[in-house]
Amino acid sequence: MELTNEILQQIRAAVSHAKNSEYYKARFAEIEPEDIKTAKDFNKLPFTGKEDLRAAYPLGLQAVPDEKIVRIHSSSGTTGVPVIIPYTQKDVQDWAIMFKRCYETAGITNKDRIQITPGYGLWTAGIGFQLGAELLGAMAVPMGPGNTEKQLQMMMDLKSTVITATSSYALLLAEEIAKRGIKDMIHLKKGVIGSERWGEKMRRRIAEELGVELYDIYGLTEIYGPGIGVSCKHECGMHMWTDYLYYEVVNPHTGELVPEGEIGELVITTLAKEGAPLIRYRTHDLTREKFGQCECGSPYPRIDTIIGRSDDMVKVKGTMIYPGKVDEFLSTVEGVSSEYQVIIDHLNGRDIVNLLFETPVEAEAERKALAKRVEAEFKQKIGLTPTAKAVGMGDLPRSEKKSTRIFDNRY
Repeated sequence: MELTNEILQQIRAAVSHAKNSEYYKARFAEIEPEDIKTAKDFNKLPFTGKEDLRAAYPLGLQAVPDEKIVRIHSSSGTTGVPVIIPYTQKDVQDWAIMFKRCYETAGITNKDRIQITPGYGLWTAGIGFQLGAELLGAMAVPMGPGNTEKQLQMMMDLKSTVITATSSYALLLAEEIAKRGIKDMIHLKKGVIGSERWGEKMRRRIAEELGVELYDIYGLTEIYGPGIGVSCKHECGMHMWTDYLYYEVVNPHTGELVPEGEIGELVITTLAKEGAPLIRYRTHDLTREKFGQCECGSPYPRIDTIIGRSDDMVKVKGTMIYPGKVDEFLSTVEGVSSEYQVIIDHLNGRDIVNLLFETPVEAEAERKALAKRVEAEFKQKIGLTPTAKAVGMGDLPRSEKKSTRIFDNRY
């Protein structure tokens, strides 16, 4: 994304405001906003990482007085101390505006009925989808996660036209609808899917089985939540709301900007956030910039669909394995469905990789032949040979939240 003089001015204001927080007051003690005059000056600013936000727990990021804070949200804290993000009323309103844009970009209007399945509470997902729906004037059906029986009943009775979900839960719902033979009673037209990376084969399954157009929505708790970017009907990346944020794509190892069009880690600076501004925040999400004008006519620049995370890759026998690369590879193999698991163990002094994948193929001999082909092509595309095993459709576990696909049991 081009760093214009106008954006530099916004960044200087953001840095000045950020220094009202305990965290950035210490972090930027030697940095004066007026000294950030060029892109080179900006690139000298240190990155902010999730470990920094955890160290600032609980409210070290807060950059305004308590009386201006109307809400807090938090990361799950499953991998350590949770990250607490305080919001002002303006932050909440700005988030709603961005989310409304996401719905509008997906062609959703105030005549739609939006069934919201992501979680509510400290997590940003459910309430973000609801904020945008209410500002749009659409009917929100705030189901939250789980209780699939009731989800489907409400979907039929209220004639929901839009489903919002993680890709894992959207697949679970699609499979349940097919299993129960109720597709003719479902009125869904569009799906807005976020929270986790998902492959093309999974996308096609959900779209076909639900009979909907699918849109990727992007976001993270630290930067408002979901709704800071979305794909359009042309499926050529996600438009990012750059009047509220500035983004970079950097080499995750060196921190330097990657050459044009190359994959790197997305880094975001908030331009308007009051409660918890963030400067050069490392998202760990891997993507690339998309260049040129989108056919949809949107003036907002694009990033590619998220292909994985720089911190979820695993190294086996000198080979780096990314879930996104496994998705991409399996999507090219005929007879292999979207669901898989990679299980890594260390036995008898060496690393062992097992790959389980679902297939509609039922004959045992054909399954074994397919597994051998997957092993050979995995070696060619990924760089090592797993022990592959074909299992039936629906045999691998489904999740109402995010799915884990790579299990590293070596540590």
